[in-house]
Amino acid sequence: MSHNSRLRPLFPCAMVCVALLTTVGFRIMAADTPASKPLVHNVYFSLKDPTTANIAALNAACHKYLDGHEGLICFGAGPLVEELARPVNQRDFHIALCTVFKDKAAHDQYQTHPRHLQFIAENKETWASVRVFDSWGK
Repeated sequence: MSHNSRLRPLFPCAMVCVALLTTVGFRIMAADTPASKPLVHNVYFSLKDPTTANIAALNAACHKYLDGHEGLICFGAGPLVEELARPVNQRDFHIALCTVFKDKAAHDQYQTHPRHLQFIAENKETWASVRVFDSWGK
């Protein structure tokens, strides 16, 4: 069975999803104001010297300084999963941080909170790069 013939039965379903999104979904999304939506804040840290000890230290600092903030509804931080090395996996980071805030105001408060600023001050010299991906949640 070819790749295209396996996907052909999914085409009608995809078309229904597109139709629903364009008619119902956009009206629902338009009713949500950005200020009331959850904000997903993902950060990927690459270290200058990625030893096991340095990776563990940055992970511990994430948990110490970045968890438990007001308005935080989900928190996760940890090292790259070494055994997941499929072609689609991004592997150019050492620590991933995933936080979800109840709204943009909570995110903005977190950005200027003394614990967040202390995390940056204590760790920024160890970073080769930091990539931030912010998106709206639902």
